[in-house]
Parts: sequence; structure tokens; C-alpha cells
Amino acid sequence: MKKLGFTLSAVALALVLSGCGQSNAQQGQQPPPLTIDVASVELEQVQSWHTFTTRLEAPERVLLKPRVSGQIERMAFTEGERVNKGQLLFSLDPRPFQAQIDTLNAQLKSAEASLEQARGEAERANRLVAQNAISTEEAEQRSATLRSAIANKNAIEARLQNAQLDLEFSQVSAPISGTISRAVVTTGNYVKAGETELTTIVSDDEIYAYFDVDERTWSRQFSGVSVQDQITVQLQRLGETKQVAGKLDFIDNEINPNTGTLRVRAVFDAKQHHLKPGAFARVSIGAQNAQQMAIVPERAIGTDLKNRFVLTIDENNVLQYRLVELGERYGAFRAIKSGLEEGDRIAVNGPARVGPGMPITPNSVSLAFENTQFVLKQSDTSLLLSAAN
Repeated sequence: MKKLGFTLSAVALALVLSGCGQSNAQQGQQPPPLTIDVASVELEQVQSWHTFTTRLEAPERVLLKPRVSGQIERMAFTEGERVNKGQLLFSLDPRPFQAQIDTLNAQLKSAEASLEQARGEAERANRLVAQNAISTEEAEQRSATLRSAIANKNAIEARLQNAQLDLEFSQVSAPISGTISRAVVTTGNYVKAGETELTTIVSDDEIYAYFDVDERTWSRQFSGVSVQDQITVQLQRLGETKQVAGKLDFIDNEINPNTGTLRVRAVFDAKQHHLKPGAFARVSIGAQNAQQMAIVPERAIGTDLKNRFVLTIDENNVLQYRLVELGERYGAFRAIKSGLEEGDRIAVNGPARVGPGMPITPNSVSLAFENTQFVLKQSDTSLLLSAAN
């Protein structure tokens, strides 16, 4: 029995020693620190943005209606194409208007003959009354007949001028240059002066974007702005990421007391950027003064309840929790108002795989700002700018 007990004790001791050896081996084989991308914080000049929604409008829009009544004889344009000012669009049957002109020309000749006769009789009456050959009353009657003949001739000439205008208006021309819509009425239809809608034309060289800025924002950020400053405005169309640049060209003369907003307008090159009236868009305008802020990738920022933070790397390559105050977003980057200084090292990809207190192996990378615009170039309104979402 003693021999058996000694054997069991030896086995137990061996197992304990074996377990201690395994534990020591595991402690000696801890995995190396995780390798993560690390970048140094840089400062950039940035502007804060204010974004508004709008519907684009053409500077000129004409709802074309005939100025005379008549039957459409010919449609002289292609629907949806560009037309030039003065280009013939619709031709009404000119024969009724020409007939009226011919009638009035005949009446005018008769009136001229009557006037010539009345003038001669009036002149003779003036000579005879000087010789006491006719009465003063008869001479005055002939003078009245002359004045009536003159008035009749003038009336016919006015009617003739009006008839000639009607003939001219029977040829409906484009009052502005721009893109024409479809024809509402076509050849053979009778149209009424000032009533029948023929088509619409919108100018297509430039396009307007009206938007309303609240009084507080305007007073705080733009109080010193005038149209002469040529302030650059960005426009982004629905479903697009690229933005186009225009300029502020109108500031209303009063704040709307009902809404507490100021109506302003930006103008853009419609041809270059293929902008159409009625399109929904967002416009962004930068604050007057740019300032330096730290710039970090948006993905480097984490959320902790109500706080925003980034992970910094200390001199021992250990991650540290750092609260930050966010500024505007510029594409894939975010401005930091406070919490970071130039030269601080941050985890580029944020807290997705790591957390505070973890040792890491840093892999230094650079932040690429080449394709991101932080400040509007006021002198270059044709530049495509990155979105400030």
C-alpha cells in the first residue's frame, strides 16, 4: 500500500509540474502587437459651409402666344432644339391681313384725292373772301372740310400701319434665344390673339439658383458681402457627386419679415454644365473668412455615446482616447475644431479593430489632400470642386 501511495503521489507531482511548464510556455509566446495605419495630423486652411436647396430657373422664359388671330400655315422649327432671337417659328395664313392692307391702301388713295380737292377749295376760298367774293361763313366751311379730309387721311394711315403690323405678326418669331419646347398647336389649327399657347422658350446660356439664407446666418457670416465680391457658390445636382461653381450675382434689398430670410441668387454656366431649368439642386456657400484646422479622415472618428473621439498613439506606441470637437466635412475628411494639434499621430482607420490602451505596431501613411478643396477659389468660378457634405 505504501508503494502504491508513493506512486500516485509521484504521478500527481509530475502532472502539476507539467501544467506549470505549459503555462510558462504560453506566457512566453504572446502574439505581437497589431499593425495599424498611422498618420500625422496636418493643419489646413478651411471654410465652413452653408447648404441650401433650390430649383434652377432660366433667366428668361417666354410662353409664346400669337399677337393676331389666324390659321397656322406652317411650323418652322424642330421641337427641343435651340432657336435664335428673330428666327421664324410659326407662320399664320397671311392672306386676310394682306387683303386688309390692300383695302386700306385704296381708301388712302381716295382720302388723298379728297384732301387735295379740299385743300384747293380752301385756298380759293381764302382768296375770294379777301375780295369779298364769298361770305366768311362759306370760307370757314371749306376750311373745316379741309381739316376733316386731313383727319380722315391720318386715320386711314394709322389703320394701314396697324394692318401692316398684323401682317408682320402673322409670322411668329422667337423673342429670345434659347431652347424651344414642343409645339402645343400644329399646322392647320386656328389660334386666337393673346390666348392660344403655342410653345415655350427658355434661355440656355446661364441659369439661376435662388435660395434663402436665414437672418442669423447672414448677419454672422456674410454681413459684409456684396455682389461685387464675386463670391463663389457650389451647386450639386440630384444624384451627382460632382459640383460646379458659379458666383453670387444678386442680394435682395430687404429681409423677408414673414420668414426671417434673405433671398439671394447664384448664376451658373448652363451650357458648360448642361444645367436645365426646374432641376432640383443643392447650393453651398462658404463663410467669409478661412481658418486653420486639423484635418483627419472621416473614418478615423469614433462615437462614444454623445462624444466624438479619435485614437492617438503615444511615444510607447500605445493607443490613447482623445475627445475632439468636429468641424465641417470635406469629402472623405473632417476638420477638427479642438482636441488635436499638428504633429499628433492618429489611427487612420479609427476604433473598428482596436481600442484605447492597446499597444500597436504603427504603419506610417500619408493623408492625400490633392483632390479635396477646403477653401473656395474666388477668382475661378469654372473649377469643379469637391463636395462639402
